[in-house]
Amino acid sequence: MGSLFEELEAREVAARVRVEELVAEVAELAGKLELARESLERLRIARETVAEVLGEMTPEKSAAAVDAGRPAAGERLASAYAGAERQVIGVLTVPNWQPGMGSEVLPRVYRDILEVVADAPGPVRAKQIVPRIGLPAETGKIEGTRSKLKRLVERGWLDEDTPGMFTPARRRMAASPNFR
Repeated sequence: MGSLFEELEAREVAARVRVEELVAEVAELAGKLELARESLERLRIARETVAEVLGEMTPEKSAAAVDAGRPAAGERLASAYAGAERQVIGVLTVPNWQPGMGSEVLPRVYRDILEVVADAPGPVRAKQIVPRIGLPAETGKIEGTRSKLKRLVERGWLDEDTPGMFTPARRRMAASPNFR
């Protein structure tokens, strides 16, 4: 009867190898599924953000009038748009920060974000900001807020010394390291 036990043992080994192969396939497919879900979520967030921006735009905000007055000699421009002949081709809702520029040049949601970051005792994450600006703590809202935070960092309004941790910008006389 030794051959029957050997045959069963060989079949068990083959079945174990097949199970391990299937487990590896499932893990690979799970990774691909997660990447596809993240891609889908980013697209949904982008669509919602564009719809939100377009919904907030009014004809007064989307078309700018040409400034008749020019700044006096030696006077520093406080707006990224001041003094330029204005034809709206694209809309830069978050201008690069410049000395003397206040948060009033930003859209309301960006001002709210800056206020929450400024009031925080230390660095904050996007998921901590979302409920404080009146949004539900859903993945889409957190990711949308994170993209706004990253935009504020790129434009010199905030700093991100540690990935995902946002602080008020250390405004120096020279340009911020995050300023482009």
